[in-house]
Amino acid sequence: MRTKLLVGNWKMNKTRAEALQFAKASVELLKFAQSKNVQIGVTPPYLSLDLVKSTNPKLIVGAQNVHYKEAGAFTGEISIPMLKELGIDWSLVGHSERRSYYGETNASCNEKVLALLNNKMTPLYCVGETLTQFEAGQTKAIVEAQVREGLRGVSQDDALKLVIAYEPVWSIGTGKNASKEIAEDVCAFIRNILSDLFGAASKKIQILYGGSVKPNNIKEYMAETNIDGALVGGASLDVDSFKQLIENID
Repeated sequence: MRTKLLVGNWKMNKTRAEALQFAKASVELLKFAQSKNVQIGVTPPYLSLDLVKSTNPKLIVGAQNVHYKEAGAFTGEISIPMLKELGIDWSLVGHSERRSYYGETNASCNEKVLALLNNKMTPLYCVGETLTQFEAGQTKAIVEAQVREGLRGVSQDDALKLVIAYEPVWSIGTGKNASKEIAEDVCAFIRNILSDLFGAASKKIQILYGGSVKPNNIKEYMAETNIDGALVGGASLDVDSFKQLIENID
């Protein structure tokens, strides 16, 4: 049985002082999560990665983005060796805001996924359709292309290190969330693609749902067969809210 996983994406929020305050409180939060057999983690801004990781070494701490090259003339970018030096071994890849605002493509995501896996790190690969695509009935075609192209070249062994997040773009930060039926249908569809790509390994890969996940709706998502957790935005910024998310997972 796959362990439930909650990952909080802080986006461009929290100063180092605020991150430290959360990190200190997360020590007890993690103990509570472990008592319920739930994994938890956060993806802070780059400036707070070392602070959060050193304050709570047992917490999953990931970057929000990473470059696929180890070094070079890439102003403003952060490399995998830089993350590893801080003890960071997770990174988001392909979040919709990176795709929308910074032109990330399935191909560029694939380069990052492969680079992370080659460095024994965990890519949390995000997929999902826009409102226009959803309304046009293109959800599965878009998601399938994102999964197949973004994971091209990944071996069956490395597939076990993957985490996938389905985040319909139209539900991120909008207050609109996909129904549990829609979320489960797409997550099951993703698992079928993973089965085609990686065989039995697909049964062990955690698939998360993201998009306006809150304490009052997380329970219904977590009850679905193919939803193994959540990638959470705003509700992950506050320790008490994060605790409520954990409380509402059976």
